[in-house]
Amino acid sequence: MKPDPPKAAQGGVIHSYQKYDPRHFPSPTAPPPDLASAAMEHMLFYGNTRRLTPEELANAIHIDISQIAGLGPSLEALIQKLLERKRKILETYETRSALTEAGDLYKRAVRHAKPPNELRPLFKKVVDEEQVSDFEKLFYAINDDTSPFAQELVGLIERLGDKYQVEELASKYEFTGREAMNVPTALEVKEELEAIDRLIEQLKEAMKNAQVAIVDLDALAQFADQADVEQLRQMRDQIENYIREEAERQGLEASKGAFNLTPQAMKLFQSRILTEIFDSLQAARSGRHTGPIYGEGAVESMKTKAYEFGDSASHVDVAQSLVNAVARTGGSRVSADDLEIHLTRNNPKCATSVLLDMSGSMRYDAQYVNAKRMALALDALIRREYPGDHLSFFEVASFAKQRHFSELATLLPKPVTIHSPRVRLKADMSRKDITEIDIPPHFTNIQHALQLARRVLSVQDTPNKQIILLTDGLPTAHFEGTELFLMYPPDPRTEEATMREARQCARDGITINIFLLPSWSQSSEDVAFARQIAEQTGGRVFFTAGNDVDRFVLWDYVSHRRKVIG
Repeated sequence: MKPDPPKAAQGGVIHSYQKYDPRHFPSPTAPPPDLASAAMEHMLFYGNTRRLTPEELANAIHIDISQIAGLGPSLEALIQKLLERKRKILETYETRSALTEAGDLYKRAVRHAKPPNELRPLFKKVVDEEQVSDFEKLFYAINDDTSPFAQELVGLIERLGDKYQVEELASKYEFTGREAMNVPTALEVKEELEAIDRLIEQLKEAMKNAQVAIVDLDALAQFADQADVEQLRQMRDQIENYIREEAERQGLEASKGAFNLTPQAMKLFQSRILTEIFDSLQAARSGRHTGPIYGEGAVESMKTKAYEFGDSASHVDVAQSLVNAVARTGGSRVSADDLEIHLTRNNPKCATSVLLDMSGSMRYDAQYVNAKRMALALDALIRREYPGDHLSFFEVASFAKQRHFSELATLLPKPVTIHSPRVRLKADMSRKDITEIDIPPHFTNIQHALQLARRVLSVQDTPNKQIILLTDGLPTAHFEGTELFLMYPPDPRTEEATMREARQCARDGITINIFLLPSWSQSSEDVAFARQIAEQTGGRVFFTAGNDVDRFVLWDYVSHRRKVIG
């Protein structure tokens, strides 16, 4: 008795996976996606993270597709499979017969319709123009959806809709086959081709940033092997788990379907802003790494000098002093001649107040986002390189308010509540029946902001005081005592009140630098007024595109610190 022949191998597709270690996804050498910046940019635009869903976060980040090579079925292969399916359909059918049938069905429905005499002229016009919306208007004009003519109109709308879709199919795709289609088949083919096109676009998008979640796997299952779809599903789940883990690592806390940004995420975002800004600065031209100015300061240098009378004993280099004593006497005793003193870097303080215009006009071209990004970058620069400096922030609108650093990301331009081309309002804020809530919020009160900033800077123990003002135009609000004036177009009375406050800043030794952002309503008067304020205080006016303001402010701050130290 002969032994049974060996069983044939089971049929199916064998998937081989390369470049993928399931214990390390993505590759441990690959940089993680920047989720903190994606979440922060969302917060800068919207002022909060309530709208930041996991799907939006996934779409906002970028994952290198090479990081998931071999994790699932080849996306390129799936695209080619869909393209092959599409090619076969186009090479099988022709559309002339479906076009003819769709037109005949529509005409037949028109002939069978029996409109009331009073609606015949309108019916003929609607039939000739072949607009579905006109048929719908005619249907509602009957005011009786149970009448025979109303039912005939419903059928007509369906026939006309079919005619439209067949015509769209014939114009959108180039059929080269010979097999005739009737209308139902043409509609099915159209639906299938459009589904294939959507899937191809989804797969191409997934290839850009590895966001497999955007692919409709249920639809893909109609055209791809079940094994491929299941592997793609597992690939999607693993990427989503990775994103959630990375979000937690970078300081994003998931809560009730949204993400909250922790201080860790804020610091990470600020650090990346600084890196981006200064990486683009040419080392040969920046002068950022200036030579130290040596004097009596708090920061020790590696360099030393011989002790001189009056030097602080706290800066004695003990090790070098003992070496000197051993070399001189064999170490029996240490004298003043043996002492070595660490040089120290002179580190004078600067005090800066940043005024951020959040009036209604700052919403154009998202200028408010650029202003907030600059403020976050400046805060990071000072915390990292000039920790002894003072930095305060003020929001500028109809009222000015000092804002804590933690509030910056949530600031938004004030909503415009008055659309009149001319506004002349006055409110006595000392009255108990008038509060800020009663005041239109979208005006620009630079005078009030300068006043508040001056008070904060006046108590800082340093002669180096400056105000950085980011605005897109002239002031439109000011105080006279307890009375608040809101004036648009800008009025000389407001300009003079603002100028008086600038002169007071000059008397207190405060410099005002103005970064004038571009605006659709900006005129030569805006520029002249900004120059006048800056000249009053020995400051300058910078004209820069909004997306460059962070770079210019930080570079100018570093330049200013060099001058102070020098």
